[in-house]
Amino acid sequence: MTFQEQIVQGIPSVLPNPKPYDIKRLADLTTQTEINHAPKRKEILSDDEKKLALKNALRYFEPKHHAELLPEFKAELETYGRIYMYRLRPDYKIYARPIHEYPGKCEQAKAIMLMIQNNLDYAVAQHPHELITYGGNGAVFSNWAQYLLTMKYLAEMTEEQTLAMYSGHPMGLFPSHKEAPRVVVTNGMVIPNYSKPDDWEKMNALGVSQYGQMTAGSYMYIGPQGIVHGTTITVLNGFRKIKKSPKGGLFVTSGLGGMSGAQPKAGNIAGCVTVCAEVNPKITHIRHSQGWINEVIENIEELVPRVKKALEKQEVVSIAYLGNVVDVWERFDQENLHIDLGSDQTSLHNPWAGGYYPIGFTFEESNDLMANNPETFKQEVQKTLRRHADAINKHTAKGTYFFDYGNAFLLEASRAGADVFAENHIDFKYNSYVQDIMGPMCFDYGFGPFRWVCASGNPEDLAKTDKIACGVLEEMMKNSPEEIQQQMADNIQWIKGAQENQLVVGSQARILYADAEGRIKIAEAFNQAIARGEIGYIILGRDHHDVSGTDSPYRETSNIYDGSRFTADMAIQNVIGDSFRGATWVSIHNGGGVGWGEVINGGFGMVLDGTKEASKRLESMLFWDVNNGISRRSWARNEGAIFAIKRAMETQPLLKVTIPNVVDEDLL
Repeated sequence: MTFQEQIVQGIPSVLPNPKPYDIKRLADLTTQTEINHAPKRKEILSDDEKKLALKNALRYFEPKHHAELLPEFKAELETYGRIYMYRLRPDYKIYARPIHEYPGKCEQAKAIMLMIQNNLDYAVAQHPHELITYGGNGAVFSNWAQYLLTMKYLAEMTEEQTLAMYSGHPMGLFPSHKEAPRVVVTNGMVIPNYSKPDDWEKMNALGVSQYGQMTAGSYMYIGPQGIVHGTTITVLNGFRKIKKSPKGGLFVTSGLGGMSGAQPKAGNIAGCVTVCAEVNPKITHIRHSQGWINEVIENIEELVPRVKKALEKQEVVSIAYLGNVVDVWERFDQENLHIDLGSDQTSLHNPWAGGYYPIGFTFEESNDLMANNPETFKQEVQKTLRRHADAINKHTAKGTYFFDYGNAFLLEASRAGADVFAENHIDFKYNSYVQDIMGPMCFDYGFGPFRWVCASGNPEDLAKTDKIACGVLEEMMKNSPEEIQQQMADNIQWIKGAQENQLVVGSQARILYADAEGRIKIAEAFNQAIARGEIGYIILGRDHHDVSGTDSPYRETSNIYDGSRFTADMAIQNVIGDSFRGATWVSIHNGGGVGWGEVINGGFGMVLDGTKEASKRLESMLFWDVNNGISRRSWARNEGAIFAIKRAMETQPLLKVTIPNVVDEDLL
């Protein structure tokens, strides 16, 4: 069967043969020879719940297949803690094909298929056979039947239908209209009192809910590039904060997974020495083979002199230490090796299921402990977090600037009893990067991670869009107010260096921090270029980690100080507003970045096809998508946001936003 025929087939009526758990990768996919599999999930279901999980899985198949599949699915559940339906994994290569290669009746639906496959590309996904894109548990689907059925629905979809996605499950195609979103995605939207980590483990094992992370479950992940720009801005402004040039400076952190893998590349772009620790050998060598890190060192005895030499020569180099980051912090303290910037970007939103590993155990020993003795594993993780925090405290006493990278490091460290609280025993002693950098410098002014994907798959289209975007920004900067000149300059520098920094992994995609004005003008310039036949269709999106999309009290909205940090009105308003203003698809998730139950976040995708209708949609939706967040930040009395929303009202007479009155502190 051809690729198109397999897509249209959906779940096959004749079952394919079982597939082996481990399979050699093809040479053209990556230099690695083995799949990076998800760790076994802990045993959490009762016997009755296991039966329910099996019934839930078998409902995708005709009764004639149940007797054959039942023992197989039972074995998967017992062996891996989940039913992934490995047998149904397609034989064709999964990657972002050019849009014309997808079958279908609707170009918008084809674009969504392209983005789904990009999320599951072996070069992009963290655990591709388990349909997990990044973050250890950020899933596109829970099983392969969901993938096959979703792709079939998209191939059948017309512009008068909308596909409803319930936590990876395609509920079905429903009648709608041409201006409606083609797909509406929800992930993990459980009743609040049932949003603890074990609730997720149970519901995920039952196959009824999933953790979509941010851009995994909304089909908008573009590989590590997706966070490189924001990480570069963070590192640059971190050095500005301590009034030191990155040249000859040292940045120490950890994590080389999906999102955290961006850190060494960002360090190189910023121009410092970066040491990033990672315990997983496979992902470390994948990042090295992809060019995201320069060197891999496996021995702490070799690491210390190498870093000293790099600092002495003011090299711009990124070094992966294959081992636990606590060893790095403790050894650098003993050697009195000064760290300028420090952070952590392990997946601590998922601390008990592979997001963070304890010191004193090999990677394999940790995985075994995690699955077979979860309580001991938890104790060892918390013990490691206490040591980790103690080592950081020693460095900060010597002048290191440490910031929480929004990965729940301080939150989980505090729950472990680590010394991370400020003197008032309420706040943390270290701010998050959003509080110190991204919030006041970017989000309050409307700058966030706008992104686009060239649906043609043609690198020449990406180069043309880079040039278009740069030209728009340079023209805008001529009349930009002083308050945003630095942001504009950083963004122009970024886009000019995008090609040489080789940021593409998977689809021909680009990320660029821009405000509402910039996003609208860049998108309109793309749409005009499509109309002229200069480039193919463009798929717009953004990271959920943005001005308006995410309510996250310890990250995106950590610089909201009016007491509303724990409310989620902004994210819900965002996705509803995007839906009727022209988005091609929308998504809303529980969890993402900092963990299940800790955040609500929403995103969108929009297809530009060169039409007047696309111009109308992009102007309406992108304006709302940013200014919804600015207005909330303004109401919280954030100075930059008050400036930004007043400026927005001057340009759009239909915008009328309530401006806060500030109370005199002396009067209080």
